Amino acid sequence: MSASTGTDGFVQVRPKRVRNVAVPAAVVVFVVCGVAAVMLRRTSNGLLLTVSDQVAMVGIGAVLAGLILLSIRPRLRADENGVEVRNSILTRRYSWSDVRGVSFPEGANCARLELPDDEYESISAIQSFDGEHAVRAMRDLRALRREIGHIDG
Repeated sequence: MSASTGTDGFVQVRPKRVRNVAVPAAVVVFVVCGVAAVMLRRTSNGLLLTVSDQVAMVGIGAVLAGLILLSIRPRLRADENGVEVRNSILTRRYSWSDVRGVSFPEGANCARLELPDDEYESISAIQSFDGEHAVRAMRDLRALRREIGHIDG
C-alpha cells in the first residue's frame, strides 16, 4: 500500500519492497520444511523418524515463515489527532503534542518520530530502501503535521 493523503487529513504508509522479498521467502521456507518433513521418512542411514517428527518439521517451517512475515506488518497512520506507529510487534499511538519532529537521519534504515527527552520511535513503515515511496511518505507526513499546526522543529 502506498502513502495516501487527501483532503481528509489522513496519511497511511506501509513498506513496499520488503513485501516483495518477505512473502516469497516465507513461502520458500515453509515449502522447504514441508518437503524435508516428507523426505525425513525415507532415510537410508537407519535413523528412525516418526510422524511426530514430520509434524514438528512442518511446525518449525510455519513458525519461521511467520517470523519472516512479521517484517511486512509495520504501518504508520497519522491524522489530526496523532500518529499510530505499528512496528513488527508493538503498536503505539502518540498525540501530535508529544511529537517534537519527524526525521529521517542520514544513513538510517527507517524514519523516526522525535519525542520529548531526546527519545524517539522508529517508523519501520518508512524504510530507506523504498526510495521514492519513502520520500513521498515523509513529505505527506510533514505536510499533515504542518496542516494541523505542529511545525517540524
